[in-house]
Amino acid sequence: MKTKMSEIFHLIAVVSLALAFLNTGCDKNSTDPKQTAPDLPPTASFVMDFSDFAVVNPSPAAPQVSGQFDQTLTKQNWGWAAGNVGVWNTLITVGLAVPVAAFMESFKHEAVLQTDGSWVWSYSFTVLGIIHNAKLQAKVTDQQVQWDMYISKQDAYTDFHWYTGTSNLPPTHGTWTLYNSPDNPAPLLGIEWNRDAQTSTGDIKYTNIVPEGAENGGYIYYGVTQDTVYNAFYDIYNKGKDNTTNIRWNRTEKYGQVKDPQHFGDSEWHCWDSHLDDIACQ
Repeated sequence: MKTKMSEIFHLIAVVSLALAFLNTGCDKNSTDPKQTAPDLPPTASFVMDFSDFAVVNPSPAAPQVSGQFDQTLTKQNWGWAAGNVGVWNTLITVGLAVPVAAFMESFKHEAVLQTDGSWVWSYSFTVLGIIHNAKLQAKVTDQQVQWDMYISKQDAYTDFHWYTGTSNLPPTHGTWTLYNSPDNPAPLLGIEWNRDAQTSTGDIKYTNIVPEGAENGGYIYYGVTQDTVYNAFYDIYNKGKDNTTNIRWNRTEKYGQVKDPQHFGDSEWHCWDSHLDDIACQ
């Protein structure tokens, strides 16, 4: 009788250990980052904010339009800053309209787990009235996420690998590499970004990486800081001229300053007030 009771207790112990092992395994899988779709990098990881330097009349030949910036060209200090920012704004909003639209659209859709363990966001989006199809793929490891965007346009190109990138977990730092176009798939733009959600600060840098290009190495670097006077900045390096333009401004009050040795002929700051009018720097 004692022998049978011992066997029963032994069997119970074995089963208990097995159940404990299974429960441990389930708990591990439930927290495994590979079993949950990763968070998309923030929009600010891809699209730089140019809104404070939007120019209504960018050239003397442009027709006058009523509004805040009718006299943009008389606001020399702010105007010079806006003109330099505008070059990069045009590249991104016009030259890269398709990949930018593809990224922004991804936030409206859910990812689907694939048989190889990756996650894919699949959807359609429209640019200039033309429908495109996108597949954003994420491959998750214990330390980071590998991102790859494939874009198709009917009767034009299929699954063009328009950009690739990496981000950490959770996404506070990462990089992107963008390629020019389906007709010219050479590297075009490198992006590096950082963000701190707790302080609402961050930065993003676009760098020209066109192989053997005259402006290869040129960049625009944008950031939002906790500075109480000038809480945003751009540093713009023109590779062809070997010249750096530094811009600092207040995002709420809109006053700011610009430094450009080649343009102003000195290394001093040149300021504007909250109406964007030139003022002496204090």
